Amino acid sequence: MVGPRSWVGGLFNRSGNKRNEKFLDYPLNPLQEALKALWHAAFPNIALKGLISEQWKEMGWQGPNPSTDFRLLFKQDGRRSAWEYPFAVAGINVSFMLIQMLDLCSVKPRCLPGINFVKLLGEDEEAFDVLYCIAFEMMDAQWLAMHASYMEFNEVLQVTRTQLERELSLEDVNRIQDLPAYNLLYQ
Repeated sequence: MVGPRSWVGGLFNRSGNKRNEKFLDYPLNPLQEALKALWHAAFPNIALKGLISEQWKEMGWQGPNPSTDFRLLFKQDGRRSAWEYPFAVAGINVSFMLIQMLDLCSVKPRCLPGINFVKLLGEDEEAFDVLYCIAFEMMDAQWLAMHASYMEFNEVLQVTRTQLERELSLEDVNRIQDLPAYNLLYQ
């Protein structure tokens, strides 16, 4: 068992908590300000113990430090829409979409995108992480192209899924880098 309650996790947790207290007096960057505002909006009656805290897991983050969550993509470059989608919720939806699309709950995928993805995963153990980033970038680009509102999020997600299924069904995709949308990661 590895985690905050195991002896290994305890070693890492002890130093992390003290380090967090040390920086409380420093000015916060915009991401930290946004995370604090997000916490107070979600849990107005519960005090946040620190920017690095096990409390973040209650909100659905992967660990005690949401700024290290790989699903949190910085949206600083390019055009932005007037109404943004919530990042954390979008990330959860993208994860769920990929699990369904790739048929990952089955012992063996039965759909072509899932079968092809297993081959990609055999070549690159980070293929899912990269595919997740590609899917998020595709969704973000689609959101902007459609001038979508919050009410159109499911439509944007479905268009993203359809495009990913097409790309994962191509015969000449032998590596995750062969996906046409892979270039979205480097724009």
